[in-house]
Formats: sequence, structure tokens, C-alpha cells
Amino acid sequence: MQTRALVLGGGGVTGVGWQLGLIAGLAEQGIDLTTADVIIGTSAGSVVGADIASGQDLQSLYQRQLAPPDGEIAARLGFGTLARFVLIMATSASPVRARIRIGKLALAAGTISEADRRKVIAGRLPVRDWPAVPLKITAVDAHTGEFVVFDAAGEASLLEAVGASCAVPGVWPPVTIGGRRFIDGGMRSPANADLARGYDRVVIVAPLPRGTKRFPGADRQAAALAAAGASVTMIKPDPAALKAIGRNVLDPARRAPAATAGWVQASSVAGQVRAVWQAG
Repeated sequence: MQTRALVLGGGGVTGVGWQLGLIAGLAEQGIDLTTADVIIGTSAGSVVGADIASGQDLQSLYQRQLAPPDGEIAARLGFGTLARFVLIMATSASPVRARIRIGKLALAAGTISEADRRKVIAGRLPVRDWPAVPLKITAVDAHTGEFVVFDAAGEASLLEAVGASCAVPGVWPPVTIGGRRFIDGGMRSPANADLARGYDRVVIVAPLPRGTKRFPGADRQAAALAAAGASVTMIKPDPAALKAIGRNVLDPARRAPAATAGWVQASSVAGQVRAVWQAG
């Protein structure tokens, strides 16, 4: 029996919108990605994964992305913070050391409180219990740089796991779970698609497909999965979607245009997704 994995990558609030628009649009084309044997979510993908695995109507989830972003807090990943990320990645002795340094930056940053950020994440999750569908949510320990995968068997609540996976360093506060502080799972990889190794068919939805030498992107991980024998396809924003998303993926005002662009793009990628998801 063939197994299927759905990988959902990071990409800010616009990445949430684009992915939900795309997934709802694919459902209209007769392709239901919620039938995955496992859903792997990183950062924005953790929100999308939690929402679609909960059994909610996909069209309703899409329509929510088109509504005014009440409760969201506008933010920007500033040039200075981005420059520090690049410097850390370029000068660290190892990926773990780089994550430790980024974690230190996150722990020292002045941000809104954990409680206020928790309210924002809660507004994105109409359902708070871990779903029956196997869902894996990624994060990074801010102190040790350890890559962590949360699921229903662990101590973290779904709200805590998603909050941790979405804790962009320097923008949002690290999330406390069991006495440890966690930051965005995208600090290990924008998609962490290598977690799908061992599955026969893999669909990767990647708002930010590229990585660096020490932070492998979805494109490189997709190639590795294919080389290991999996049937893989990766969907990234097309030019129209990139224009709708804009330059700031953390801008709630761009969420609705991004979602609409995802819905429209679904029709052009349906064939390649169907070839993997519904093969055999």
C-alpha cells in the first residue's frame, strides 16, 4: 500500500493565505490533500496543517482568509535582522551552532508578550485539539539549537506547538513549553521536507522554496526524496502569487490577495499534483 505525505512550508501570514487558497482550489479540482497519511507543517505550514487536518470545510477555511485580518498584528522582518541571519548562517561552524546563535538573538529581542502572541495564534486555530490525522509540527529549541518535532503524543498542546513553529526570531517571542523556549521551525529548513522520507508519494507546498547551504530549502529536499525513490512534486508561488504576496510576508493586509492567488494557481498545477497524489 502506497503512503502519502503532505509537506507545508513556512512563509508568514501571506504563506498561510496562499497555501489555504491553493489547497481549497485543488479540492475544487477533485484533489483532496487532507487524505494524507501524514501532514508535516513548518511555521505558516503548521497553521495550515492544523486547520486542514481538523476536518474543517476547506472552502470555509479559504473564505476566512479573505476576511479582514482582525486580531492579526502587522510586523516586518527588518533588513537589520535579515542581515544578522545571513551573517550567522555564513559564519557559524555548523547548522546547530547557527540555530543557537539565532535563538540567542530571539531570546534577547524586544517583542510583544507571549500572552499577546498566543491570542493571535489562537485566532488562527478554530479547533484546538490535536487532530486524528497524523500531524507533525516543527520547531527549534532556542537555547540548544535542537530540532524538535511536536505531535499528538507529546506534551505540547496544538496551540503551543503552532505558536512555537511560528515564532519568527526577532519578530515574535519564543514560546515556552515544558520549561523550554522554542523558535520557528523554519530556522532549520523552510519546509523540513526531509521528514517525509519513507513515504511513497509526497506533495510539498512551499511559499519559500529556497534555502542556503546550512538551511536546506524545499527544492533540495524534494530532490533528495525523489532520489530515494519517492514520487514528489513541489508547488511554489507562481509570478502572480509572488506579486500578490508582496515583499513583506508578515503583512496581514496581503493575506487576502495571497489566498486569492493560491486559489487561482490551483487550476494550473492540478495536473502535476494529481499525477503524484492520485497515481495508481
